[in-house]
Amino acid sequence: MTSSFPQIEQPRLGEPYLLTPGPLTTSNAVKEAMLRDWGSWDDDFRGMTQELRSSLLALLGEGADEFDCVPMQGSGSFSVEAMLASFIPRDGKALVLANGAYGQRSAQTLEYLERDHVVLDKGDYLPPRGSEVAEILANDSAITHVVAIHCETSSGILNPVEEISEAVYAAGRKLLVDSMSAFGAIELKPTEVRYEAMVSSANKCIEGVPGFGFIIARKNELEDAKGNSHSLSLDVHAQWAHMNKTGQWRFTPPTHVVAAFIEALRAHAAEGGVSGRGARYTSNRDVVVAGMRELGFETLLDNRWLSPIIVTFFCPADENFVFDQFYNLMKEKGFIIYPGKLTVVDSFRVGCIGQMDDKVMRKVVIAAKETLEKMGVSSATPPLQALEERAKLAA
Repeated sequence: MTSSFPQIEQPRLGEPYLLTPGPLTTSNAVKEAMLRDWGSWDDDFRGMTQELRSSLLALLGEGADEFDCVPMQGSGSFSVEAMLASFIPRDGKALVLANGAYGQRSAQTLEYLERDHVVLDKGDYLPPRGSEVAEILANDSAITHVVAIHCETSSGILNPVEEISEAVYAAGRKLLVDSMSAFGAIELKPTEVRYEAMVSSANKCIEGVPGFGFIIARKNELEDAKGNSHSLSLDVHAQWAHMNKTGQWRFTPPTHVVAAFIEALRAHAAEGGVSGRGARYTSNRDVVVAGMRELGFETLLDNRWLSPIIVTFFCPADENFVFDQFYNLMKEKGFIIYPGKLTVVDSFRVGCIGQMDDKVMRKVVIAAKETLEKMGVSSATPPLQALEERAKLAA
């Protein structure tokens, strides 16, 4: 069967595919865009910054005119901290919805920021539900903001942000969304999911390289954010005001990363935007999940909760299976997988995003099969405890 997706060219330098949730495998065109130097104050680069901002806003669809886009230097976590510090007032209180490492990181960030907060901790992978959010908000009138993770890449779960949003605004509070690994491949239309601000990063579903993140927020929230931030460099309001006045970043921008991102944005549009990119990733997921299950592997999540971003598989119970050896042998075959982050049972993750298609994912499955054979693993069935943990999610 011929793939209906854009032609994916394998890495020219022969480096392994990155089966991770970012950094990820980028196109050769994106890499080549970084070969030229740009002046950060020059009009050409100002035009690139404006194209970046307007293109990202366009991904919202209807209702985008109420928002503006503010890129921020640094990794995704820099932008998450910038969002939390800028939009949660110093006398505010946040409810953090955590079901993995990234919800916990938001809570840790709020501790550093000395912002009052509480955490709904669902463990490794259970989704926070709207009814739970509604109950907590009803019992704590001091909560002003709710922080939700769109796709929790610790487990690969796609959290139900629609019902979370409904509960938040029914209670008269505000929602901030960490869509780090989902934006650009999974719709986050403001006409369907209300939120005040969301955050993502250059090196995720747009398929750029690491170096900056971006906050997309309602203009009125940006205006009201003045004076909230604890940090000079992470002040979203100050960056926004300066960019709108001068067209420039306040401090040295990652010029080469921006150039690569512009190329990635154009490829994203050519692929069909959010729906086109999401379709390819979904196909990647379906191929790798079906193939790995055929080998005997079990996914942490039921199909209902599987995201097209990254999939968590339980490690086999077979005594010959050693993850580090499995990892290194897969790398030798051209695929870098991702260690698991579950606390109860051993697991590993396979990313579905980046410059990969269904043909590449079939090669991943073949590599896994050959690796198990080389390790002398006769069965990929996980331990009973893993299946018992999964049963809790089904319940």
